[in-house]
Amino acid sequence: EHVATSSNYSYLTYALQKTNLDGVLNGTDNYTLYAPNNMAFSRFLMESGFSNVDEVPTEILTQILLNHVMAGLIQYRDFETGYFQTAANSAATGTPLSIHIEQVNMRVTLNGESRITQGNVYATNGVIHAVDRVVPIPSIVTFAKADKGLTNLLIALTRQDLTVDFASILSTNVGTAPAPFTVFAPTDQAFIDLLTELGAQSLSDIDEPTLKATLTYHVIGEANALSTDLSDNLELNTLGGPITANITGGATLTDGNNRVSKIIAVDVQANNGVIHVIDKVILPN
Repeated sequence: EHVATSSNYSYLTYALQKTNLDGVLNGTDNYTLYAPNNMAFSRFLMESGFSNVDEVPTEILTQILLNHVMAGLIQYRDFETGYFQTAANSAATGTPLSIHIEQVNMRVTLNGESRITQGNVYATNGVIHAVDRVVPIPSIVTFAKADKGLTNLLIALTRQDLTVDFASILSTNVGTAPAPFTVFAPTDQAFIDLLTELGAQSLSDIDEPTLKATLTYHVIGEANALSTDLSDNLELNTLGGPITANITGGATLTDGNNRVSKIIAVDVQANNGVIHVIDKVILPN
């Protein structure tokens, strides 16, 4: 109701009505809504190749809007950096999409692109935070860009001399091979430790064939393997070759060199796959 009374949110109001989500948000449950204004919505339509809201397929529009909704009431002061769940569902599995929230000096950014410009507009059943851009439906690459703890992974994936365009591949939509993906994402510290292990000064010191082969061992194609899918002595066929998962005593991955990586965060769900964060870079045989 609060959004509907503001002329600056007429696009959002119409989109909610078109998808019948206005009734949901007017219910008794508490929600947190990230509300793009008309300028933000117009930008989204233009960048997506749509002339108006009616041109956006209802199924797609519904998930975009649900990506702006989180269960419960989250006040601006309570935001913290990390991954959380939205009301949208992943095309890969139908499980809830993750959202990356970054809070730095009380400046809050969603999925690396959408910034909260006004917080704590209270409604009868929740709170609204105005945002300057439509919150993007996340791909694997969206999270690699948004998460400052994965900066070295992003640098590796986008190194210009690579003969494989990993960023483009990992942006592939579900329905087109090799999506969906399971990605084991090394932390920045994992890459620092790798440089020490290899006696290198920077990622640029690692030759192209080695870096390319290394990255392929962190990606499984055509599978959205959640943490619940892992078991002891489970062989996982990455794009580079087999590695072995174990879960007793904590989830780990063992490469062909008997190096063990601990899985330290699980089930970061993108629209085209899932990310599990690991503490050691997997190396090819």
